[in-house]
Amino acid sequence: MEGITLRKALSDYIAIYMAYRNFAERTRVEYTNDLEDFGGYLEKSGINHVREIQLPIIERYVADLEQRGFASLTRKRKVVVVRSFLSFLFQDRYIVTDIAKKIVVPFTESTMPYVFTQAECDQIRNACANNPRDRAIIELLLQTGIKLSELTRLTLNDIELETPEKKDWDKNGFVRILGGRGKEERMIPLNTPACMAMRGYLDERKHLENGVLFLNRFGEAMGERGVQKMLRKYLKKAEIGRASIHTLRHTFGAHHIAKGTSLATIQEVMGLKDTRSIAVYQSLAKEVIKREMQDNAL
Repeated sequence: MEGITLRKALSDYIAIYMAYRNFAERTRVEYTNDLEDFGGYLEKSGINHVREIQLPIIERYVADLEQRGFASLTRKRKVVVVRSFLSFLFQDRYIVTDIAKKIVVPFTESTMPYVFTQAECDQIRNACANNPRDRAIIELLLQTGIKLSELTRLTLNDIELETPEKKDWDKNGFVRILGGRGKEERMIPLNTPACMAMRGYLDERKHLENGVLFLNRFGEAMGERGVQKMLRKYLKKAEIGRASIHTLRHTFGAHHIAKGTSLATIQEVMGLKDTRSIAVYQSLAKEVIKREMQDNAL
């Protein structure tokens, strides 16, 4: 063990530790990329063996991240990954000093997520009005607050809409969000705007056999990056900055709380397990009310 190289240690962490901890696929990709960046920096500094890693080189690496222009949240994540790697080395006795405990994680300013105003929601709807698929995606995200990863996993069997002979308010439709990693399945009611948008999209894609709900122009499953790219296009068209795909989820939570929807309902629909998340949306709801009072001043 004493002769283990930096590259071998990185390989063991990725192959053994991440598998043991059962990290999500996205987390594994991010951790691997961060460790490759860290390993490359060490090698450029002449370090090829884990026993040569000392606190000063870690501090220089953190300073280098800032000089390269990484955002504070990205720097924090990278340092957290480095600490995890060094803890792994110490626990498996590849190094004799627990350097991880001495590493200070970069400070990040606490910023509240951005939330769309009602007018901005309408601007986005208008921007995508001529594309049934994109309109359905944006409307579904706005009306349910589901996560991007949940949206891209949806199949045709997960959506049920009203039929012409059943138009009662409680039979508009629903979307099924399958549970993962011990999470319970969620059945989310779809309101009229969501059903109308979904019906317009499903009527257009009838001839496609793929069972995945949202498809790209090649008839294949639309991935997360595809959805993000699509939204950026409409945000630009609507002249809305400072927003991302997560803004749609935040908008759902904040506006429903501001309009009086119960916290229990919000928590159930959004699949929130941590009560601290609800507190964040309560704060966002207050900001929504403030902005509307300002925008609609007499």
